[in-house]
Amino acid sequence: MNAIAVQGISKRFGEHQAVDEVSITVPKGSIYGFIGPNGSGKTTTIRMIMNILVPDSGTVSVLGHTRASDFRDDVGYLPEERGLYKKMTVGRVLRYYGQLKGKPITEIDKEMKEWLARLQLSDWADKKVEQLSKGMAQKVQFIASVISQPELLILDEPFSGLDPVNAEALKDAVLELRSRGTTIVFSTHDMNAAERLCERIFMIFKGRTVLDGTLDEIQKEYALDTVRVRVTGGAPMLTGLPSVESVNDHGNYQDVRLTGDPQAFLQQLVQKTAVQQFEIKKPSLHDIFVRIARPAEADLTAAALGAN
Repeated sequence: MNAIAVQGISKRFGEHQAVDEVSITVPKGSIYGFIGPNGSGKTTTIRMIMNILVPDSGTVSVLGHTRASDFRDDVGYLPEERGLYKKMTVGRVLRYYGQLKGKPITEIDKEMKEWLARLQLSDWADKKVEQLSKGMAQKVQFIASVISQPELLILDEPFSGLDPVNAEALKDAVLELRSRGTTIVFSTHDMNAAERLCERIFMIFKGRTVLDGTLDEIQKEYALDTVRVRVTGGAPMLTGLPSVESVNDHGNYQDVRLTGDPQAFLQQLVQKTAVQQFEIKKPSLHDIFVRIARPAEADLTAAALGAN
């Protein structure tokens, strides 16, 4: 059984088609990455899966159920818009969220003690939420989403605002949950985190599916047209060569997307400048994301004309 099976869902708000015929299959026990630029329909899709919004068309099945009342208690959700009761203590907030999912207090307290210790918050159980730093509050919100031991966990931008130490702690917690059999849908703008954690990656853009597969499958689709070079003179030496489609300048090296054969490009390059590094590379998920989501030149020109 798949944890999530979405078939052809669409959602319109007035004249805006937010989601257009999107289908998603999330295998049980996997970490499934859900990416897309702001305004792409990502959060709307998640809200339809959670039954916060109702699709205009299509079907949603979660943990084998189509009625939200049949799966709600088995799903944990960390929304992008954080929300904790600031005047309540951490312990009381976590008990409240656990009880909402129908868990007994003894079970909630056991989970709470373990999670607070794991995320270095044990000393804060009796403190009010308003006394927490932003990072601490975010970790408490994460605990609130997992305190009921859900079968399915949906995380919307879980690392946003966390320092590297806390982000690492949360990453380890996510992997621990996966090892217990929890299915995790992981929505993020952090392409490095998606590459490291996710077994399958789905990308939505302008309301439509544009990527869906393993990282290897996605990279193969976009492979062999990108080289990484370091040359005397830097990026300016690469412009004007006939096979260069675009240059992403990283300062010490450049990633060059080509329209022709990389070896022919290398021959052109050595005639023009000294080459310290030349590497045919698989595009990163970041590169692929930018390639899909970056506005086309025509779109930028139209936007500029519209502003005048």
